[in-house]
Order: sequence, then C-alpha cells, then structure tokens
Amino acid sequence: MSKFQKIRSILFAVGMIVSGLIVILDPKHGYSIVITILSAWLLLYGISTLIYFFSMARHMVGGKIILYKGIILTDFGCLTGSIVDIPRIYVIGYLVIIHAFSGLVEILRAFEQRRYGAKMIMKLIHGIVNILMALACIVFIKQPATACIIYGLGIIYSAFMRITTALRRTDKDETEELIA
Repeated sequence: MSKFQKIRSILFAVGMIVSGLIVILDPKHGYSIVITILSAWLLLYGISTLIYFFSMARHMVGGKIILYKGIILTDFGCLTGSIVDIPRIYVIGYLVIIHAFSGLVEILRAFEQRRYGAKMIMKLIHGIVNILMALACIVFIKQPATACIIYGLGIIYSAFMRITTALRRTDKDETEELIA
C-alpha cells in the first residue's frame, strides 16, 4: 500500500467514525444522513469504476470483472438512495444481509490466506464480528433505535480495522527502509 493509499484509507476511516457517531448519537436523523452519504459514495464509486472500465480495463485480462463491479456498485448506490423513506425494518434487513455476506467473505478470505501460509487472524476476527453484528440486528429488529446503535458501532469497528490495516507494516515498507 502506497503512502497516498494509506492516507486515503485513514481519511475514509475517519469519515466512517464520524458517520458511526452520528448514527449512535441521533439514531432518528443520523440514519437519513448516513444513508444519503452512503448512497452518494456508492454511486460515485460505481460511476468511477465504470469510467475506469471504459477508459482502460476493457483492454485488460479480467476487465469484465471491473465492469460488473461498476454496475453492481452503481445499482447498490441507487438502491441505497431509494430506501431513505421506507420503514427502517427493511433497512435493518438490508444491513443484516450486508453484514452477513461481508462476514462470510472475510472468513473465507481468512481461510484462503491460511492456505497460502499468511496471517489470517485479523480477517477471521473481522468476519466473525460482522456475522455477530448481523445476528444482533436480527435480535433487535423490532427496535430500530437499538439496531441503529449496533450499526453505528459496526461502522466504527470497521473504521478501526481499516486504520489498523493501513498502518500495518508491509514488505515494501521494510524494503524502503533498507534502501534508505
């Protein structure tokens, strides 16, 4: 990870922490604010991925994956933007699905890393916490304020995981120190 990518990741994590605090401190209005920000981010990221595909990735091996990713992200951005006014129980269901899927993917990635001999404990813990967040949202599905607080805590946890990943030393960092 380059220094620019590390800085960008940390700044994004700070934004996530602020979003999580907004949801925790004001679950009634913070929800709408965070959904709007999430929708805008997904749309912009999806559109930029599509632009990247049409400008460069279509000529690359595996470029179609970039196209699919851009389409799916743009679609999720539109979907997220349209759920601002619907009852929160549907949004909590949406969050349950996202957390469960994300947790499953992280756990599978951890086992894949173990197969290659890499450290896997952080990914495994992150995956388990995501699945626990999904279960907690299911338990408190009738109490949207509690579920919003749980979701805010999940956002903050993910932000700290992102910061930890950004600050982790890599082989590239060690090589640069040896050269200097």
